[in-house]
Amino acid sequence: MESDFWLQRWREAQTGFHQDAPTPLLLEHWPAIGAPPGCRVFVPLAGKSLDMAWFASQGHQVLGAELSPLAVAQFFEGQGIAPGIRDASDGRHHVAGPITLVQGDVFGLEADAFQGCAAVFDRAALIALPAEMRQRYVREVYSKLPSGCRGLLITIEFPKHERAGPPFSVDETEVRALFADAWEVELLERRDILAQQPRFAEEGVTRLATAAYRLRRR
Repeated sequence: MESDFWLQRWREAQTGFHQDAPTPLLLEHWPAIGAPPGCRVFVPLAGKSLDMAWFASQGHQVLGAELSPLAVAQFFEGQGIAPGIRDASDGRHHVAGPITLVQGDVFGLEADAFQGCAAVFDRAALIALPAEMRQRYVREVYSKLPSGCRGLLITIEFPKHERAGPPFSVDETEVRALFADAWEVELLERRDILAQQPRFAEEGVTRLATAAYRLRRR
């Protein structure tokens, strides 16, 4: 999945993955992960997600990473704020109050950027990547998060032969294998959502679930 694919999706407004409200599973399960009050939360492949604004409203600092300059601009426009901008070796940093949104390749984020990130929220990053990139993503990006970091990971599951991604089906077995070396993984909930996602049913998907996991780095 090359960078140009996602940049084109944003240019053509093919952003069906965007939600017009904070993620319901985030609101339900965030308290359960035990993130310290006011800590910095890493949001990878953030798009223009309203989850970032929700974290800020809860008193958290936010570090988002997003490839598309359009997505970054639309996020701040939607919030009605003009960020300060500075260029760095790992991308263009947009800063407004508690939110820092880095426009650049998530794989290129400097390790220093993750200082103070005691939590991570991953709703649309892991499932956006094909299998070989998922392995690299966990190995290279999650490894920069500090010991003791807490996380909430949300995935989707469906019969892989019924639909090509993205988003990709990532089942519990794969989640546990990806994070086994450095993270504790606990399944919090698995929920059938096929009735709420008619687009998947129209594409021939017969089973669709979303799963929420609590993560903790050893």
